[in-house]
Amino acid sequence: MHTLSIMSDALIPALAAFSDRLASLGALGAARTVAVHGRDGRARSGLLWAEGLVVTAEEALERDDELTLTLPDGREVTASLIGRDPGTDVALLRAETGPLPGLETAPAEALAAGHLVIAIGRDEHGPLVAYGAAAQVAGPWRSMRGGRLERRIQLGLRLDPACEGGAVLDHAGRLVGMAVPGPRRRALAIPAETIARSVGHIQRHGRVARGYVGLALQPVRAEGLRGLIVVGIDPKSPAGQAGLMLGDVLAAWDGVPLGSVREMLARLDPESVGTEVVLDLLRGGEQRRVTLRIGERAAA
Repeated sequence: MHTLSIMSDALIPALAAFSDRLASLGALGAARTVAVHGRDGRARSGLLWAEGLVVTAEEALERDDELTLTLPDGREVTASLIGRDPGTDVALLRAETGPLPGLETAPAEALAAGHLVIAIGRDEHGPLVAYGAAAQVAGPWRSMRGGRLERRIQLGLRLDPACEGGAVLDHAGRLVGMAVPGPRRRALAIPAETIARSVGHIQRHGRVARGYVGLALQPVRAEGLRGLIVVGIDPKSPAGQAGLMLGDVLAAWDGVPLGSVREMLARLDPESVGTEVVLDLLRGGEQRRVTLRIGERAAA
């Protein structure tokens, strides 16, 4: 018992220092995190990206939301939507934020699975903080809505719903990305480099372009057959103009087999607009090959 008491006493200063460090990281992130209020009353957070600009989670916003922000100093200001990128879950807002404290971005190579991360959000009562480890750090991936993200960062922490759109920092207080909920109740971080790319697109064009071919598709699997069957088609779309028909089964895209609608959507990213693609398909049991030029999806 005496030895245990000595060891416990020796740990107290280290635990206190660790606790103080977490609190200081939370305060650092809270200085760049706002509460975002929409007409639906749902609590969510936002990240002060630059003076006058706020980034938040696109999926949490209504299509025509009337927005106000609670800033770190307690002031409430109105915000307007500049644009949104559903593929990367990034929405960009404009507001009178005033000058901002500096916030360094963490280099991509500085984060690995097991490293400490801290997520910071804000609601009507003040900052919300959670810490844990980076559960997974992997290479580029596609979101379920077809966006290209430079890294997959899964967070080993419980994300309060109000923290959606808030900041994720590393142990050095550098910005890792934006906290969002993922599938199966996982917490993810949209990487800072992905946010920067989407913000650049939105500032230049008001939104992020998405490829469009004009098809409604469903997976089909039968003996010797795997692909996507055309169940709807816009006759004025690139697919309609290229001669695709109801009942065609798309088997491959530029020689790569197609097995799910998500795979198809993943190929319709901003870089696809204006490019040509060769589709291998089956029509009435006969193999055919069609070339079409990908268009741009109209703004919602």
